[in-house]
Amino acid sequence: MASSVHNNRLSSPRSFGCCRTCNMWCWRAFKWLPVILVVSIISWSYYAYVIQLCIFTLESTVQKTIYLLVYHILLIMFCWSYWRTIFADIKQIPEKYKLPGEELDKLLSAESEDAQRTILDNFAKDLPVLTRTMSGSVRYCNRCVLVKPDRAHHCSICARCVLKMDHHCPWVNNCVCFHNYKFFMLFLGYALIYCLFIMSTCLPYFIKFWKMYQKYKHAHCDRLIENGTYTKPCMDMITGDFGTSASSGRYHVVFAFFVALMFATTLGSLFGYHCYLVAHNRTTLEAFRAPMFRGGADKNGFSLGAFNNFKEVFGNSPNLWMLPVFTSNGDGCEFPVRREHQLQTFAPQDAHGYESMGTTRSSYGDGIIYPLPQPDEDTESLLSSERWDRWGERARPFDERESSSYDEL
Repeated sequence: MASSVHNNRLSSPRSFGCCRTCNMWCWRAFKWLPVILVVSIISWSYYAYVIQLCIFTLESTVQKTIYLLVYHILLIMFCWSYWRTIFADIKQIPEKYKLPGEELDKLLSAESEDAQRTILDNFAKDLPVLTRTMSGSVRYCNRCVLVKPDRAHHCSICARCVLKMDHHCPWVNNCVCFHNYKFFMLFLGYALIYCLFIMSTCLPYFIKFWKMYQKYKHAHCDRLIENGTYTKPCMDMITGDFGTSASSGRYHVVFAFFVALMFATTLGSLFGYHCYLVAHNRTTLEAFRAPMFRGGADKNGFSLGAFNNFKEVFGNSPNLWMLPVFTSNGDGCEFPVRREHQLQTFAPQDAHGYESMGTTRSSYGDGIIYPLPQPDEDTESLLSSERWDRWGERARPFDERESSSYDEL
């Protein structure tokens, strides 16, 4: 009896570990189901369009050539962008944002939230972070044990913090973030054009097949066939384009039209929404909850104008804008902000060695120095005392009400 109990105690951790490993692999496989579904639809659409429409239905060689050429160009760009979105290299948060062991021990042993806030403020004072929590404290992730860079959030599905996180997309089985947002935008754009092209080129044949079906129904061929009698118009239609030899291809073309219409409607709204976000330099999370700066929430805090916002995502080289290659500006940790949020200044030197006070360097890595207006005495007082007094009246950094916020996504 004692030995059996001892054996159960030994086997229990092993069985628990096996179950946990099995669940992990099942979950990983389950997350790929939406991607497999998308790939299956693309594969079927290739068969329906290339084989059934272009090869078996179209009669003009010139029309076949044009359709096939345009189709394959769109398909390549669409699949290339989709591939890059799925398998983009999502880099880790830099080590400088992670709390060392000594700082973590201090944070865990702090007796009050004020003490924790002070520890995080001291650690983050040399980090390029401008955004704060609702209580005005440094944005900190308890799970990853790091100070969050601006616009970074914790993804519960990926189980890590992600730079400039937009959302986790199940259709690409990946986080849409700084490292693949351009690819995601191109994926939506090319997918929309792909569906519109299939829909527009299938439309004439959808109308043709619909008219043939109406003619078939008007001649009551279905009833005559059930009774075993045939008329000449029915026989002409059965042995012609409406016959069983062409019925399979006809249904594929008609179904391709409806599937393309359905996806074009969905992709159009989603692509339009993300174009709006790019023009205003916001992520999906920031659209629902404006980023918080020292001076308060500002939904346009990172907006630099529509064209500059576009270049932040697509880069400075127009030749590469439409190609799924990484050209986004910056490193994902630092972002240019509006002047009222540029609180930290330094004294860089120009080419002649002279210092230029009151400037801030571009976060794009281009070395450009942007002018920063010098706040007057009243502004300094407002920024340093009154606003932080207002933060002090709110919840503290580790208030449980913030644990369910978007910062913990």
